[in-house]
This record gives sequence, structure tokens and C-alpha cells, in this order.
Amino acid sequence: MPRAVYVLALGIFAMVTSEFVVAGLMPQMADGLNATVPQIGFLITAFAVAMAAGGPFLTVAVMRLPPRTALMTLFGVFLAGNVLAATATGYTTMLVARVVTGIASQAFFGVGISLCVQLTRPEVRGRAIAVAMNGLMLGTLLGLPLSTLIGERFGWRAAFWAISALTLVAAAATLAGVPRLDRAEGGGGFRAELGVFRRRRLWLVLSTSTLIIGATFSAFSYLNPILTGLTGFSAGTVPFLLIAYGAATVVGNTVVGRLADRHTLPVLAVGLLLNLLFLTGFALFADLPAPALVCMLGIGLVGVTMNPAMVTRVQRTGNAGPLVNTVHSSFITLGVILGSSLGAVAIDAWGLRSPLWLGAGLALLGLGTLLPELSRRGGRSGTPAGSTPRAPRPVRVPSAK
Repeated sequence: MPRAVYVLALGIFAMVTSEFVVAGLMPQMADGLNATVPQIGFLITAFAVAMAAGGPFLTVAVMRLPPRTALMTLFGVFLAGNVLAATATGYTTMLVARVVTGIASQAFFGVGISLCVQLTRPEVRGRAIAVAMNGLMLGTLLGLPLSTLIGERFGWRAAFWAISALTLVAAAATLAGVPRLDRAEGGGGFRAELGVFRRRRLWLVLSTSTLIIGATFSAFSYLNPILTGLTGFSAGTVPFLLIAYGAATVVGNTVVGRLADRHTLPVLAVGLLLNLLFLTGFALFADLPAPALVCMLGIGLVGVTMNPAMVTRVQRTGNAGPLVNTVHSSFITLGVILGSSLGAVAIDAWGLRSPLWLGAGLALLGLGTLLPELSRRGGRSGTPAGSTPRAPRPVRVPSAK
């Protein structure tokens, strides 16, 4: 595995830590910015919307640049957003800062994942994506609690300064560890990448990713109130349970990364089926600690961990270019928005179990989007389901100077 892939994971870790930091510091930020807790909560939504809507446009702006130059440009925009957040004296400034960092974060995902494909051999690209995506998993496992700890000890501004410092470290590592390439491979330029979106099957593939993440986040977004209000765990126990959940995502991501290249479609089908079972079991037994805990960890194993297989499927349906990867990330972010927002509506209407039933419904819809391809592949002799010859061609990578 090229060391550049691990460097990209560090950059993604910085981005994800910035995304989650507000969730752990809501009361402190509300006091510091003279805002209400719901207003601070809206900063999370603003970040996600900025990722989904603005990321592709920034990707278009940098996609003509050499990949390493594009990454450094995105680091600069992201750093500016975090410095603005650390020095914000009012809510409006903080809102602008979150929009800027959200847009830069999404574009970084697209360019970074495209570069992973460019740097690795076809047979290990799923593993490479999994390694890079461990930055996302570790952001959930470590980034959120560490930034919360820093914010509680030294003030919420210190958390944003710490993320700014981490961004500088990741940028320096990128300069040292990512080789110079003349241009991005896999897309063929802006017109070619844009033309890919005329394929109707690509939109179906993208919708699968939205439903997988929506199903997962309908539960994940409300784990704290469900575990305390229904299952009966104490508030002090929940952080440790969330750490266990994060550890499960790291394990699941590693396993899926090993299987994503050769068994893309079966991995997604089995993952969605298991997620459906775990979400249903959690909804049925949320008031029993042991089965509820098993189901929660199961969701961690087969939820967001489908990312390597999702990315592989999208790239084979479209291409491995930065724009396709960024738009795919936008559809993933749309799943986060869908699951969390519909979950809130469901709780108001039917109580704390309802987001779990909602997640099960979204997982079932996700399985439905796979059925046409499963039936088509199943009817072919000699072609394993989920395999496809449409893979980006290998690229010779010059040594970093």
C-alpha cells in the first residue's frame, strides 16, 4: 500500500474531526456566541448541506490542477475556515466558517479518493479506499472525544485551533508523502466527467449509497437518547458505548475493504440485509441491554463500513474521476441529512423507537435498489456477481521529489 494512502487518511481524519467538533461542544459554543443550543445544532446541518451542495462546485474549480496541488489548495481553504471559526465573535461568522469548511471537506474527499485509485493497482483499490476511509472511522472513534476533551479543558476555541494545527500537519505530510502527478486520471476532463451523469444506472447506484447511510444515521444520530431513555444505560456509560461503536466501524471497514474489489455487489447486499436485521432487532429489543448492545455494535459493523464497496461500485458504473467521487460523497452526505432529519420527525410523532424502524425501512429500500443488478448478474454465466471488467487502468506513478 503506498504511503500516500495513509497520508490521505490523515487528511480525512482532520476533515471529519472538524465536522463532528460542534456536536460535542454545543453548550460552550452557545454561551460563547450568545446563541441558543438549537442554533448551534443548525451549524451541523449547515456543514452537511454545504458538503452536499457546494463540494462538487469546488471540485470543478480544482480538478484541472495536478492532484497534489489540488489537495494543498483544499487544505488552504479548509484551514481558513477553521481559523475563522476559532476567531469568530458572532454566530453569523461561525456559520460562514462552517459552510467554508464543509465545502472544502467534501471536495477533499472527492479528490483524495480519486487519487487513491490513481496510486494503487486495480486488485488492491478497495483496500486502499478502506485505508483512506479509516480516517473517517477514526474521526468518529477518536476525533470527536478528543476535540470535546480539548474544548472542555481549554475552551471551545481551542478545539478549532487544535484542528487547524492538525490540518497543517496533514498538509505537510501530503507535501512529503504524496507524489507529484501531472494530472488526475480516471475521468478524462470536465466534459467527460459531466457526461457520465447521463447514465441512468449511475443515479440508481448513487441512491443505494444514500439509503445505506440514511439507514445507519437514522439510528446513529439518536443513539444517546435511545440508550439512556429506552435501554436504561446511564449517561456516563454512553461515551464508552459510542467508543465501542466506533471500534466496530474500524473493524467492519477493514473487512469490507478486503472484499470490496472482488465481491462488490454481494458485500453490499449482505451488508444491507444484516443492517436491516440489526436495526429491526434494536427496535424490537431496545429496552433489553444485552440484545440492544449487540444490535448497536452490529450496525457499526455493517453501516458506514460499506463505504469501500459503495465507492468501488460507483467508480465502475461511472469513473474514478474527482467529480464523480465528490458527487458520490454528496449523496452519502444526503443520506446523513435524510436519516437524521426524518429521525427527528419520527421521534416527535412516534417516540424513540421510531428512528430504528425508519432505518430498517431505508435499508429495505436500499436492498430494492440492488435487485435489478443482482438479477442481471445472476443470469450471467461465468461472471461472479459484483465483478466487472470496468476498472480504471493502472497508472505509473513517478517518485516524489
